[in-house]
Amino acid sequence: MSQKVLLNAKEVNIILHRLACQLIEKHNDFSNTVLIGLQPRGVFLADRIAKILREDYKVKNIQLGHLDITFFRDDFRRGEKPLEANTTNINFIVEDKNVVFIDDVLYTGRSIRAALTAIQSFGRPNEIELLTLIDRRFSRHLPIQPNYRGRQVDVINNEKVKVNWKEHDNEDSVYLIEK
Repeated sequence: MSQKVLLNAKEVNIILHRLACQLIEKHNDFSNTVLIGLQPRGVFLADRIAKILREDYKVKNIQLGHLDITFFRDDFRRGEKPLEANTTNINFIVEDKNVVFIDDVLYTGRSIRAALTAIQSFGRPNEIELLTLIDRRFSRHLPIQPNYRGRQVDVINNEKVKVNWKEHDNEDSVYLIEK
């Protein structure tokens, strides 16, 4: 199994700041916008983006939630091992809000489809956008594209993109791993 570095810590940091600036351009003061990190790995990206918006760009109105999509997936009962649910933590209503889903890697689009179903439990959003750190091209099963992307990569089927976060994996990096 070999691996290639797609992004190092410095490059990840630059991309996170660019994504935060793109969100500010579109959503201004975030008074009608909420950020939703998708469990499990999208929450690291969402937390980091929210921190950058608050601390570096002094945005005060950031509402951040975490959404578990485990039981909304279309492959929910197809695996042999039981799925372990994560925590949903959304303490606000999304009714008439602009929702930004945040996930680390956009692959087939099935997680986003599940998130679209799951978010309905919290109200009917005005608009839903998607922010991803890595957009894997040529892998989509559903017609879903990100509004904000950190980097687009071409990955063939026997390769995997692995995103590491300092808070969880002791480093910020993105690797392309050949299985």
